[in-house]
Amino acid sequence: MEPAFALAFGVLVAVAAYLILSRNVLRVVLGLLVLSNAANLSLFIAGRMESATPPLVPAGEATIAVSANPLPQALILTAIVISFSLAAFTIALFEAANRRLGTVDSDEMRVAEPASDNGEGGPKAPRRVPETA
Repeated sequence: MEPAFALAFGVLVAVAAYLILSRNVLRVVLGLLVLSNAANLSLFIAGRMESATPPLVPAGEATIAVSANPLPQALILTAIVISFSLAAFTIALFEAANRRLGTVDSDEMRVAEPASDNGEGGPKAPRRVPETA
């Protein structure tokens, strides 16, 4: 079963990379969500998945012999909350940019960058502060 999950992880990372490299900022957000799901799946794969034994300690035993590891599951729940908040924040930023600039294309959003001193459209050169002796 783990090879199927590893293949699914690879597919999710490939889809996320494709979406993140897009010029449309909505696709970038979706790519971030898919990438966070791939990270959650990798944490799930890292935990022991082959055991169907519940993580309960039998009476008289000190430890569990074979069971699912609850730590990756707790990490996944935390990662889900973090990725949801990141997605909500990013969508709010892109919505504000869309209202202000009227586009979701990242190349057309370059109008928000400051003009340069040399007329090439790049960032301004840093100012030199005169040294005092």
